[in-house]
Amino acid sequence: MPASTAPSVRRLRSTARAMLPFPEPESWLDVETGDADFPEAARTFFPYTAFDGLDLSHRVLHAQAVERLEEGHLGRLTDPQITARLRARYDVVSLLNQRPRTKDLQAALAVLRPGGHLLVECPDDPRPELESQGCTIVTTARRSAHIPGRVTTRLPASAARALDHALALLLAGTRFARAYRVIARKDPEGTATSAP
Repeated sequence: MPASTAPSVRRLRSTARAMLPFPEPESWLDVETGDADFPEAARTFFPYTAFDGLDLSHRVLHAQAVERLEEGHLGRLTDPQITARLRARYDVVSLLNQRPRTKDLQAALAVLRPGGHLLVECPDDPRPELESQGCTIVTTARRSAHIPGRVTTRLPASAARALDHALALLLAGTRFARAYRVIARKDPEGTATSAP
């Protein structure tokens, strides 16, 4: 059986920790959540937040059944029916370890409440697109991206997670960091400003 390619719990907690400067959200949607590893790790810092997940895989329904999620939604965020059902429902939406396209960011912003935060980790800089959508960029950081599964499939699970964590520590904040972590606030229409 191939090694798990999920980021280590420490890396997931590091991502969740980025949201600590903001008030604890009432509701949080994790997109492409899979088994809900990220919501489970984030709950350490946000014990009173209701975490929901969205995924194409039925794993999201299993995650709901074992109470890692309040609600599990099966499908794509860009599906108009899902977007309409979840519109303006969340204080935080996380898009992690993916390359969000314009329509993904638009759908994520549609399900955010005004004043809510979008947490994005991706290899390409999403700031120009987010600013064009009327968001205020609150924080930006560079970090090493999660090591893709094709690199770690032949390693034991513990070795794959250790390698992922070690490279994250070594490369974070350097020019070799391959991923952006951006937190953007959805502002009421027409009030976007750049954060200092």
